[in-house]
Amino acid sequence: MEEKKKEAKALNTAEDISERANFRHTTVLLEETIKNLNIKPDGIYVDGTLGGGGHSALICGNLGENGVLIGIDRDTDALEAAEKRLDEYDCEKIFVHNNYSEIKEILSELKAEGRIDRDKIDGAVLDLGVSSFQLDSPERGFSYMREAPLDMRMDQEGSFTAYDVVNSYDEHDLGEVIKTYGEEAWAKRIAKFIVQKRQEAPIETTTQLVDVIKAAIPARSRREGPHPAKRTFQAIRIEVNQELSHLSKAVEDFCDVLEHNGRLCIISFHSLEDRIVKNVFSKRANPCTCPPEFPICVCGKVADVRKISGKPIIPTKGEVDGNPRSRSAKLRVCEKI
Repeated sequence: MEEKKKEAKALNTAEDISERANFRHTTVLLEETIKNLNIKPDGIYVDGTLGGGGHSALICGNLGENGVLIGIDRDTDALEAAEKRLDEYDCEKIFVHNNYSEIKEILSELKAEGRIDRDKIDGAVLDLGVSSFQLDSPERGFSYMREAPLDMRMDQEGSFTAYDVVNSYDEHDLGEVIKTYGEEAWAKRIAKFIVQKRQEAPIETTTQLVDVIKAAIPARSRREGPHPAKRTFQAIRIEVNQELSHLSKAVEDFCDVLEHNGRLCIISFHSLEDRIVKNVFSKRANPCTCPPEFPICVCGKVADVRKISGKPIIPTKGEVDGNPRSRSAKLRVCEKI
């Protein structure tokens, strides 16, 4: 089983950024995100999901020599590629191998080391999507379209993989993961088929898992909607990387560390993520718990952010046509007050 687990200065357009990418990833809602960050040339900005550096390149292009970019990622491949890509920019660049949910600890450590002069930031971006690089790298096991070992780890130094979820979770827990994180109508049936199949032999590859999922979903349902394995793969990926629990903590903590007028831009790709972001922004923008009939607030809770985007910002038709993976993307923005 263990062997199987191992198996530009300032740029003006998104197109300029994409052409320079070495880490294969088309950055979603790039120009909308950078516009909403309101970048100050001497500010400190965090890209909490660095990926190939698409957002970071345009952030760096708008920073001066005294500006600082902090790039965070769980994927060491992404960090290596982004560091090379951003080398030409004059601003200070700090690369951190960690989870963005640890933002308070990261900033505290960087300040203690003297690499930044404060533990507050002027803005941050979180792009919650899986990068095209990860999806298109067969050995990573994220894609249901490619043969690969069941992996799905964003952090390759972690030991817990999709293989463990598929082959060790009991039927009830597996069904709950698929139902909750994948919003899959056939979750219980898929879990039952997986458990039955693995009794014959462990399910080791993405294609083996896809075959089981297809067998579990009735033919008529398979002909409608997205690929039949899409929701289950999403659910297992979220479980492996504990994405939603990290997100809930991160949104709160990023709001805490923003300077006055600092902005937080978060791009989500499915309803569970968007709901978390929306709820945290709403709670902090309107924290009052007084009953509606009270003439004045007596709870004393005061808003510390305001929502810049009431409704989420979505990709243009042109972006979706050029990058179908952007179809479900939603950008929400808040500002510290």
